[in-house]
Amino acid sequence: MIKRFKYFLHGLLKYDFRKYDIKLVLVVLALSVIGVLTINSAADGFTEKQIMGVCVGLAVMIFFSLIDYNFIANFQWILYAINIVMLVAVLFLGMNVNGATRWFSLGGFGTLQPSEFAKIFMLIIFAKFISDNKDRISRFSTIMITGILYIVPLVLILEEPDLSTTLVFLFMFCVLMFVGGLSFKIVGGILVTVIPLGGLFLWYVTQPFQVLLDDYQQTRIMTFLNPSEYLLTTYAQQYNSVMAIGSGMLTGKGLNNNTLTSVKGGDFISEPQTDFIFAVLGEELGFVGSCIVIGLLLFVVIECLLIARDAADMTGRLIASGMAAIISFQAFVNIGVATAILPNTGLPLPFVSYGLSSLMANFIGIGLVLNVGLQRNRR
Repeated sequence: MIKRFKYFLHGLLKYDFRKYDIKLVLVVLALSVIGVLTINSAADGFTEKQIMGVCVGLAVMIFFSLIDYNFIANFQWILYAINIVMLVAVLFLGMNVNGATRWFSLGGFGTLQPSEFAKIFMLIIFAKFISDNKDRISRFSTIMITGILYIVPLVLILEEPDLSTTLVFLFMFCVLMFVGGLSFKIVGGILVTVIPLGGLFLWYVTQPFQVLLDDYQQTRIMTFLNPSEYLLTTYAQQYNSVMAIGSGMLTGKGLNNNTLTSVKGGDFISEPQTDFIFAVLGEELGFVGSCIVIGLLLFVVIECLLIARDAADMTGRLIASGMAAIISFQAFVNIGVATAILPNTGLPLPFVSYGLSSLMANFIGIGLVLNVGLQRNRR
C-alpha cells in the first residue's frame, strides 16, 4: 500500500499541470448542468440523484485524471476477470425490468448497470493489449486472440439482452483496432465482406422465419422501415419525439413548462429523462439549445481525438480514441432515435441523460483522457 501511495505521489510530481485540459472539464461540466436542468423539467423525482451523481462524478474524474493510465492498464487481466464476473453475476443475481436483466439493485441508492462500467474496463484492457501487440496487430493469430477475448463479454451483454450496448462495444472495437494499426488491406477486405453481409442480414431479420433477433428487436427494425404501419403502436414514441422537437422551433418553449401539448405535460413519451432526453431538449430549448448541446458533445469528441494525437504512447492514444468513439456513437444513436433517423433503441445521451451508472462511467473515461493529456509529448 505504501509503495503504491509513493507511486501515486511520484506521478503527481512528474506532471506538467499546465497541460491539464481545463476546457474539456468545463465543457463536460456544462453538459452535466444542462442535463440536470433538462432532467428536472422532463420528469419528477430524478434531479437530486443526478446532482449527486454529477458532484461525485466530478470528484472521480479528477481522481482518475491524476493516476497514471499505464499504472491502471498494467492490471488489465485483473480488470478483465472483474469485468467477466460482474457481467455473469448480473445475469443470475440482477433485477429483471421489462424482460431485461441488466441491473443490480442498490436499495435506496438506485441501481447499478455493470455493462456501463464494462465499456471503460474494455477500453483500458484492450488499449493495453493492442498496444502490447501493435507490431503483430495485423497477424491472423493476433486478430483471432483479440477477437476471442473481446467476444466473451460481448456475448454476456447480448444475453441480458442489451443489443444497443453490444453495438457500442463493436464500434469501439473497430476504432481500437484501426487506431492500433490494423492493415488497410485487412480493413478493406472486412468492408468488402461486411457491407454485402449487412444487407443480407437486414433482409433476413425482416423475414417472418428469422431466428437471430427477439420479436421486439425485429419489430423495431420493421417499424423503422415501415413507420406508417406502426404509427399508433411502436412508432408512436419516435413520432411524438419528432413532433416535440419541431414544436420547440428556434428558442423553445422554456424549461419546466407544463402545457398539455408538451412531452411531459401530455405524457406522450415514456422515460423522457433517459432515452428521449433530446426530445425534451428540442422542445424546451429549441433549435438553438439543441445545437449548443450537439456542439458541446462534438467539442468533447474532438478534444479526445486531439489528446489522442499527442499522446505519449499507443496505450494513451487508444484510450483517448476509444473514449471519443464511445461518446460519439452514443450521442449519434441517442439523437438519431429521437429524430427518427435510426430504429428505436436505448442508449443514453452522454452526460445529459439520467442514469448514474452511465454518468459515472463517462466521468471515469474522461478522467483517463485527462491523464493521457497530462502526459502528452512525454517521449
